[in-house]
Amino acid sequence: MSIVDNIFQEAKPSYFAHFVIRTSNYEAMVKWYEDFLQAQRVFSNDRATFLTYDDEHHRVAIVNRPDLIPTTPQHAGIDHVAYSMASIHDLVINYERLKALEILPYWGINHGPTTSMYYRDPDGNQIELQVDNWSEPGRTREYFQTPEFAANPIGVAFDPEEFARDFQHRAEGI
Repeated sequence: MSIVDNIFQEAKPSYFAHFVIRTSNYEAMVKWYEDFLQAQRVFSNDRATFLTYDDEHHRVAIVNRPDLIPTTPQHAGIDHVAYSMASIHDLVINYERLKALEILPYWGINHGPTTSMYYRDPDGNQIELQVDNWSEPGRTREYFQTPEFAANPIGVAFDPEEFARDFQHRAEGI
C-alpha cells in the first residue's frame, strides 16, 4: 500500500510552532517581543531576529522590512495571536511585570471560558494573554453550544488595573 493511498487519513499538525512578523519598526518590535514574552534571541542580525521563550528553537521571527507601510484596522488579516498562561496568578503577575515596563493592556475581558488581557505591539498587532477559567477538559466546547454563549460570544469587559488589585486583595485576604 502506498503512503498516499488514503489521502483522507488524519495527518494534522502536532503543535503551533511560530509566527513571523514583517516590520519597518525593527528594533522597537524586537525589544517589545523580548520584553513581552521574556524571550531570548537565538539569532539576530540587521535583517531578522528569532526569539524563543521555551525549548522550541524559535517562537517568533521578526523580519526587518524598512520599505513597508503600516496597516490599518480596515485591512483583512489575522486579528490577534493568543498565549495561554498557566494560572490566573501568572496572568496578574505578568500584568504587573509588563506594567513596570510600561506595556499596558488596552482591553481586559472575561470571555467566559477564558480571562484575557489584550496588548498592542509597536506596529499595532494585537496579542492576547489568557488563562482558562475552567480546568475540566471539554467544558469550553460545551459552553460554546449554550444560549448564554450565543447571546454574548465576546464576554464582559473589565479594567485590568482593578482586576489585578482585586486579585491581590483576595490573595492577601483583604
